Amino acid sequence: MTILQGNMGRIASIDWMRGIVMILMALDHASGFFNEGRLFADSILLYETGTIFATDQFLTRWITHICAPTFVFLAGTGVAINTIQRRAQGISNAIIDRDILIRGAFIALLDLCVLSLFSGKVVLQVLYAIGISMMLMVLLRRLSTHAILLFALAIIVGGEMVTVWFWDPEGNVPFWLALTFAPSFGDSLSIIYPFVPWLAMMMLGWVFGEWLMKRQDSGWSPSQLLMVSGIAALICFVLIRAFDGYGNMLMYLEGDSIVQWLHVSKYPPSLAYTTLELGLMAVILALFMWLEPKIRVRINGPVLVYGQTALFFYLAHFCVLAGLTVVLSRGGLEQAYLAALLALILLYPVCRSYRTLKRRYPQSVLRYM
Repeated sequence: MTILQGNMGRIASIDWMRGIVMILMALDHASGFFNEGRLFADSILLYETGTIFATDQFLTRWITHICAPTFVFLAGTGVAINTIQRRAQGISNAIIDRDILIRGAFIALLDLCVLSLFSGKVVLQVLYAIGISMMLMVLLRRLSTHAILLFALAIIVGGEMVTVWFWDPEGNVPFWLALTFAPSFGDSLSIIYPFVPWLAMMMLGWVFGEWLMKRQDSGWSPSQLLMVSGIAALICFVLIRAFDGYGNMLMYLEGDSIVQWLHVSKYPPSLAYTTLELGLMAVILALFMWLEPKIRVRINGPVLVYGQTALFFYLAHFCVLAGLTVVLSRGGLEQAYLAALLALILLYPVCRSYRTLKRRYPQSVLRYM
C-alpha cells in the first residue's frame, strides 16, 4: 500500500521500518530452511515446560518476532493514508471500499492458494490475517478514530480472557476459534494466525495513519508520539511479565533469565508479546522519523527498496530460499545467516526492477502487490 507524506512522496522512515522487517523475516525463514537447530516454541502448544534454549538460537528467533506486528501495523497505516488521499482526490467511498476488499481478498488468498504449496498442506499465516483484517477495515473505518482506538485496545487487553474461555490447549480447537482467536496445528490444516488479535494491530496502525494525515497543531511530532507510546508499551510488558499472571497467554516465567523474560507467546499473541513488539517497533520508528530529515535518503538503498516492495519481497524470498537448497545443505545457525545474506543479495535487483515496473504501470494489477 502506497505510503505518502502529503503530496511530497513516500515517508522514508516507514519504508525503512518495513525494510528492516523484511530482512529479519528473511533470516527467520532462512533458518527454517537451513538451520537444524531452529527454535519454534512461541506458544504453549509448542513449548515443553523446562526446556532450556541455546541462547544464540533463541535470540535469532526472538529478533524476528517484531516482523509480523510491524507488517500488520504498517499495513493499517498504509490503508488509512491511501484512503484519506483518495477521498481528497474525489474518489468515491464505493470505489475505495471495492479496492480495499479486492486487495484484502487477494492477500488472504495468497496464503491459501500459493504459500500453502510450500508446506504441503493448507496453512493460514500472516497474509490470511492481514487480508481478512483489511477487508474488515471497510466496515470499521466508518467508526470514529477514537472508537477504532478503543476497540483495538479492548481486543488487545481482553483477547486472552476470550481465548482461554473457549480454548483448551490440550484439546481440539474448534474451527471457528482457530480462524478467530486460537491457533491450530494439524496434519492437513494449520491456522497459525487467527485474525482477531492481528486485526487489533491493524486498527492501531489505521489510527496512526489517520493521525499522520489529519493532525494539525497537536503539539506532538510523529516521532514524539511514537516514542512516548513505545515506552509506555514497554513498561506494560515489564509489568505483565513481573506479575506473571494475566497477559502471558499461559506461558509464565520459569526463572529470571533474559531468555525467560523474552520467551512470550506469539501463537496466539499474548498481551506481553504485543506490548513488547509494538513497543519496540514504535521506538525504532520514532528514531527513524527523527533521523529522516537529518540525512540524505538514498532512493536505491537496499533497506528502502525492500520496504517499498514488501509484499513482492515476501513472496519472492520463499522462491529464492527454495532455490538455494540446491547449492546449500542444512546445517547450523551460520548456514541460516549465509542463506539469508545470499537471498538478500539476489533479491535486491529483482525488487528494484519490480518497483520500477510498478511505478510505470500504477493502475495495473501490480497495485495489489
